[in-house]
Amino acid sequence: APEGLGGPWYISCDYGTVNPTSMGLWGRKGGVWYRAAEFYYDSRRERRQKTDGEYAQDLAALAGGRKIQGVVVDPSAASFLELLRRQGWPVVRAKNDVLSGIRRTADLLKSGRIVICDTCADCLRELALYRWEEGREAPHKDHDHAMDDIRYFAATVLSGRQFSYPSHRADSV
Repeated sequence: APEGLGGPWYISCDYGTVNPTSMGLWGRKGGVWYRAAEFYYDSRRERRQKTDGEYAQDLAALAGGRKIQGVVVDPSAASFLELLRRQGWPVVRAKNDVLSGIRRTADLLKSGRIVICDTCADCLRELALYRWEEGREAPHKDHDHAMDDIRYFAATVLSGRQFSYPSHRADSV
């Protein structure tokens, strides 16, 4: 991560139980957003599924005590979103328009407005493997979990989406 990287801080999350869960920690320096750290868990590879509560603990560890302005979560992860909201995290369902989100993410990467730090090995691995379905205008649905969480960040936070802030924060957060 670049020297002097600071807030506001956000976390983006593509949630999976069978498929991998990918979370990215985003900080800003100047006008550039950096994916400074990540959490990535593949239950198939590890041969163990995690619970929503375990993933919430992983999210808290990724936050590392930073004041998180918003947690952008996979819109299909209803129970995980509700758990985070009850724990006091400022959460929002991610915008999930795939094609416009991919275009926006590609534009932000090309222009240097978002940067993936070398500390995000699983994200960089997926970037190298990301591909389109032949004959279709859609991404291939494997090796896309970090790509989805980046897209959620770009399409939601960088479009000015509002977050819901709970009235209290849990002691454990």
